[in-house]
Amino acid sequence: MGVKAEKIKPGRNFASFVAEDSSEVMDENVKKYLRGEPINLEVLQDKKLKGQLAVREELYGRSAKAAAKAEKWLMPSEAGYLEPEGIEKTWRIKQEAIAREVDILSSRNQYDIVLPDLGPYTLDFTSSGRYMALAGRKGHLAIVDMKNLNLIKELQVRETVRDVVFLHNELFFAAAQKKYSYIYNRDGTELHCLKEHGAALKLQFLKNHFLLASINKYGQLHYQDVTTGEMVGNYRTGLGRSDVMQVNPFNSVISVGHSGGTVSMWKPTSAAPLVKMLCHNGPITALAFHSNGHLMATAGMERKIKLWDLRKYEVLQTLPGHAKTLDFSQKGLLASAIGSSVEVLGDLSGSQNYSRYMGHSMAKGYQIQKVLFRPYEDVLAIGHSMGWSSILIPGSGEPNFDTWVANPFETSKQRREKEVKSLIDKLPPETIMLDPSKIGTVRSTRKKEKPTKEDRESGMEAAIKEAKSVTVKNKTKGRSKPSKKARKKQEAVEKAKRPFFEQQMSGAESSKKRMRASNDDHLPKSLQRFVKKRSTA
Repeated sequence: MGVKAEKIKPGRNFASFVAEDSSEVMDENVKKYLRGEPINLEVLQDKKLKGQLAVREELYGRSAKAAAKAEKWLMPSEAGYLEPEGIEKTWRIKQEAIAREVDILSSRNQYDIVLPDLGPYTLDFTSSGRYMALAGRKGHLAIVDMKNLNLIKELQVRETVRDVVFLHNELFFAAAQKKYSYIYNRDGTELHCLKEHGAALKLQFLKNHFLLASINKYGQLHYQDVTTGEMVGNYRTGLGRSDVMQVNPFNSVISVGHSGGTVSMWKPTSAAPLVKMLCHNGPITALAFHSNGHLMATAGMERKIKLWDLRKYEVLQTLPGHAKTLDFSQKGLLASAIGSSVEVLGDLSGSQNYSRYMGHSMAKGYQIQKVLFRPYEDVLAIGHSMGWSSILIPGSGEPNFDTWVANPFETSKQRREKEVKSLIDKLPPETIMLDPSKIGTVRSTRKKEKPTKEDRESGMEAAIKEAKSVTVKNKTKGRSKPSKKARKKQEAVEKAKRPFFEQQMSGAESSKKRMRASNDDHLPKSLQRFVKKRSTA
């Protein structure tokens, strides 16, 4: 590969070239925020419309330039992917080769923690990706600070633990244990025993609504408000036992995968599912949602992974393969795992056509339980039967974090302020729906305009004309007399006139009632009660 050098003309310095390069980059960023191609205003004849559209196009251009300038300072980092050269394939690149090229801090995110007597492990991250909660099937619970890989707290509950999930921050987490679900604080102290949930198989937390959702071994779906302790919803799915449950980050709707191949979507204020989709011919083994909420990935026992568009409820792509666990990254990469192998699929072209991006094989005998991308980092955490591991997946995490949404470096004071603000902004369960954009809109209740007298007369004339034009079939001798034909035509005309007369009579009666009500309102209060008695009688 050669680098093409450009000759510097006399009278131009290095600063002018830097300005040109920055202007080119700025133009590319402005194109990204523009609303398509500008309108050709020369074609328009209306001067007023032409002026209005010109002003609007100018405003669009200004807003795009402002967004591009803000991106320069607020989003300084860019996501990087593996870029092969020639016939090289990205999925053939091993973790050892990646570790040799990355910096020291990133190489610390590659590790294997071996605890064979306490697995298999499941895990969960906070929204900032700073803390990780671990749960071993044999009763091991732990919280780890991922910034410096320090163990904050670990405890042994001495019974089966099926799932673990953080609540609104790293100070509280919930664990689904053998008989009941429990809430612990950061110090390992048991705060609550949630007996209403029963033997939960899967837990999910709805952070905008402060709801803890669970599904137990009897197929019952529970919603509990963690701020008041109130049980918001308790519903039977009616489709048997299931341990596949995921929350849609876009609308907070809970989706449950069942053994019949169906996926049902639930909200806490409805006893019936909002949507019931037949996704596979066999049992659902895994379920995941894209961060935009419009893309769903499902895996079935028939060794197929399907990508669904939830705006149309159609299959976008069907991929071969079996997966026990699925997870989408912040940048749209899809991780799937079965046995001891992990495969990462990527949509690098942006056309929602996923293909193989990276692969990784664990040691022989490891049975992967769960894969989960770490937010704001190019890291994939793997919980398996022998402990947990972490590998590097370039381009998986969002490179720029918003401190108002998730701050990995927040202090205790910032955490307290954020907790208070999130409690104030807590959404009620009624706001959970398939299309949350409908919240705040006005429902159209405009009544139909009554037809005028001319409209009624013209409609009646058209109906009469149509009734007269109907031909009467000739019947047997003696039954097709002209008088009978005339009588049938007259009956058809009367039948066509009847709805117009009924509409006119109903309008007259309603006007009489309104006049009577207005006359009654003018009477003194002492006499109005007699009027009501007379009208009811």
